[in-house]
Amino acid sequence: MQVITGKVQKAKKVVIYGPEGVGKSSLAAQFPRPIFIDTEGSTTEMDVARLPRPSSWEMLKQQVRWIWQSGQYGSLILDTIDWAEMLCVDSVCSTHAKNGIEDFGYGKGYIFVSEELGRMLNLLSDVVEAGIHVVLIAHAQIVKFEQPDEMGAYDRYQLKLGQKTGSRTAALVKEWADMVLFINYKTFSVSTDKEGKKNKAQGGVRTVYATHHPAWDAKNRHGLPDEFPLDYGYIAHIFSGPAQAPAAPPAASPQQAAPPASPPPQSPPPADPPSPPNPPQQPSGAPQQVLDPNIHKPLRDLMLQYQVREDEIQIVVSEKQIYPVDTPVSRYDLAYVNGVLVAAWTQVFEAIKNRREQLPF
Repeated sequence: MQVITGKVQKAKKVVIYGPEGVGKSSLAAQFPRPIFIDTEGSTTEMDVARLPRPSSWEMLKQQVRWIWQSGQYGSLILDTIDWAEMLCVDSVCSTHAKNGIEDFGYGKGYIFVSEELGRMLNLLSDVVEAGIHVVLIAHAQIVKFEQPDEMGAYDRYQLKLGQKTGSRTAALVKEWADMVLFINYKTFSVSTDKEGKKNKAQGGVRTVYATHHPAWDAKNRHGLPDEFPLDYGYIAHIFSGPAQAPAAPPAASPQQAAPPASPPPQSPPPADPPSPPNPPQQPSGAPQQVLDPNIHKPLRDLMLQYQVREDEIQIVVSEKQIYPVDTPVSRYDLAYVNGVLVAAWTQVFEAIKNRREQLPF
């Protein structure tokens, strides 16, 4: 067995959460070479790189795989994970032909969601192993909390994930992360009137909390102070490792320009990670594909992303004897579109590619 000692320099898994508008996305935008997957469309006023807003869970997974494979970016920002969870719930319900997560009964739906989200976290871990930081942004919610060994209950901030009792996703995300940062407006004092009835909070400096507290969840493994101002400079040193752009090699002097007669042996390059499927890129100058606007948006977005024509979908579906080949895709049953064509898009696109190879258009 190989024994590894000392610190291991690698990309980081970060969760940033807090109330809306506190500056979570702005902080994440300062990470090395970031690209956003904006699930809620909140970065339109920010000058950042972003992918189109995913309209399905499958589209979100394909975007993560594309970032992993492209190698162009240093940080993947998923903004937000709680909106991504809603796509996950919709996908699980569509796959199992349920109208809602409660229709499964006995908490089974929450198990399916936590398993599917766990697979997404595994995919994000592969992205981290490739040297790309992953930052999950989440909203905060205030919940009533009571410890088993204490008297009484109190309010505390938690990730706005899995708001039902049977959900397991919030704990799963916190366990996955190397660092959980809570951002909030710090209240300096609470004043009362002469009768001692009306309370008024004073203060409002945006503060990052990096360690656990009875009133919020937070953690870090880098010796950060318990709290510090909302300034990326306080954590920049943590992310100066693998995800930074490599420095340009120094120019060789004239005496060193000629290569040595016998170059020293070089170790073989490390094996590349398995290549995830990559959406085909539209050729430069090619006309933009026009699809029926009545096609269900999650399917239509995938068709546009992969440059799939409507007749290709119709042919593949007719070969499975689901609909006649001349049936417009916009008239397909919504449960079939979500539960099969969108949920199993990888297999659908593979069938289309196989047909293209057999009968090129």
